[in-house]
Amino acid sequence: MISRSRFISAVYLAALLTGFLAIVITAVTPAQAARVKDLGSFAGVRSNQLTGYGIVVGLAGTGDDNLAYTIESMKSTVSRFGLTLPDGVNPSVKNTAAVILTAEIPAFAKPGQTIDITVSALGKAKSLRGGTLILSPLMGADGQVYAMAQGNVVIAGLGAEGRDGSRIQVNVPSSGSIPGGATVERMVSSPLGSSAALVFNLHQADFSTAMNVSKTINNAFGDGTATPMDAVSIQVSAPAAVKDRVALIGMIESLQAERAAAAAKVIVNSRSGTVVIGQDVRITAAAVSHGSLIVRVDENLDASQPEPFSDGETVVLPDSEISIAETGGRAFVFEPGVSLADLVKAINDVGAAPSDLVAILEALKAAGAMTAELVVI
Repeated sequence: MISRSRFISAVYLAALLTGFLAIVITAVTPAQAARVKDLGSFAGVRSNQLTGYGIVVGLAGTGDDNLAYTIESMKSTVSRFGLTLPDGVNPSVKNTAAVILTAEIPAFAKPGQTIDITVSALGKAKSLRGGTLILSPLMGADGQVYAMAQGNVVIAGLGAEGRDGSRIQVNVPSSGSIPGGATVERMVSSPLGSSAALVFNLHQADFSTAMNVSKTINNAFGDGTATPMDAVSIQVSAPAAVKDRVALIGMIESLQAERAAAAAKVIVNSRSGTVVIGQDVRITAAAVSHGSLIVRVDENLDASQPEPFSDGETVVLPDSEISIAETGGRAFVFEPGVSLADLVKAINDVGAAPSDLVAILEALKAAGAMTAELVVI
């Protein structure tokens, strides 16, 4: 008689084999197809931010220069080694800088592994070049210590200053990094093995893509395996054993799912003038006239001479001339269903600048002639 646990494992093993065959079969995919791992990620599989406060020593006179909190930090640091400074005696901190530490601990990072950290000056330190970070804790949002940081700071920037106040600076010498400078001391808990089911979250909300991913998973592992919850989340039935879940996730991420076409959008960057037009943008029948006004101001100087034998003085009087000219405004007509290529060609033909292009697109949207969302960032 076969036990229930062995039967369930056999069922999931068969499902995994079916999924492997589905991966091989879907090797040749349509143009819009993408790997499931590129479309989203499973809930609980994420990195976490860590922050900390530390002291960098060994600077060549480019430190905080007697900032109060840096002095207190130095006193606290040396007290850990049994050294107590007398009252009223403050150490010089020209070679010391208070810094903020930031890092990201990846999902499933284990104690003993190392992660990179970023070191940024907190006070008046001009450069961290040549400095060494003293052992400092890195904490998560819950206040728990997850890593310990220490090491030599690597600086990509440089700066130099002369006695007359002239200076030159390349990049930012007051910020640097320590590759592998923090050692993980505590593992971040993950709901991957304890949750009743797995949840796959799309990077971009889209009902059509959510349906396509669910259909792909069900075709590979059987109907009912994946159920779309909304435009972002897809619930996936999973075995209880962690090793089986890892195998299932790996095979699901390798599947190819058809990515639905994005909604028609026109993105306008108001600061740089960059305009990005999606491929599905369409223009209905419309006529556009484009022209430019040129305002010209000429300043002339006229000399006013006094009458002969008078006591007057020669006076220079400004003479301003203002002229306004309008360049030839050309009009063009959009036929119904104009595509992106036709739109770009028509706008380029009239020599529109980026600012003019934005004005044309806004006018088309206001007139209801553009079937797309206009997003200004």
